[in-house]
Amino acid sequence: MYLPLFLAVACNTVTYFGTRLLTGGRVHYDLSCALDGQLPLVSWTVVIYFGSYLFWVVNYVIGVRQYRERAYQFISADFAAKLVCLFCFLLFPTTNTRPDIAGSSVWDALMRFLYGIDAADNLFPSIHCLTSWFGFIAVRSNERVPGWYRVASLVIALAICVSTLTTKQHVLVDVFAGVALAEGSYRFVEKSGFSRRYRNIMVRLCR
Repeated sequence: MYLPLFLAVACNTVTYFGTRLLTGGRVHYDLSCALDGQLPLVSWTVVIYFGSYLFWVVNYVIGVRQYRERAYQFISADFAAKLVCLFCFLLFPTTNTRPDIAGSSVWDALMRFLYGIDAADNLFPSIHCLTSWFGFIAVRSNERVPGWYRVASLVIALAICVSTLTTKQHVLVDVFAGVALAEGSYRFVEKSGFSRRYRNIMVRLCR
């Protein structure tokens, strides 16, 4: 499963960073609604936002180490979802308006760091929420994973989704679209046979 994991990382990188090379000068659309404006900035939740990367690594490794058929359903669904994101980012560039961070706390400093390294674009659907929800999908039906960790993964995935809103990295529609795309892709690859074809290609490439 090393090759599928590598492709997952590569596809994520091309989708999120590569598309910016083609959409930088285009009009970007703000999908925020009135409710988004009512949600507060909570600087300390940046820790949850950054902590998501560790959660992804752990749960994706668990996801590809389960029963082979389910592992390929998981990793092929991630691949398919990232392709959908790629087309969304190219065809419908999005942005949002971030607040000014004037505080002097360590959380405020981390928020300024986050805004400095991550441009306000490629927001719909939220890859952060999409990948976090896949982290939950990776374990929720895995009998090899303790029940407490499955519940913890759900809580963590939900907390990460909330953190994308409280750090003002995303708006509500981005979050719901990311979660819906993860669930839809996971079901699509199974019913369409995509996961089986993906597995066959990976097996041939690894010979």
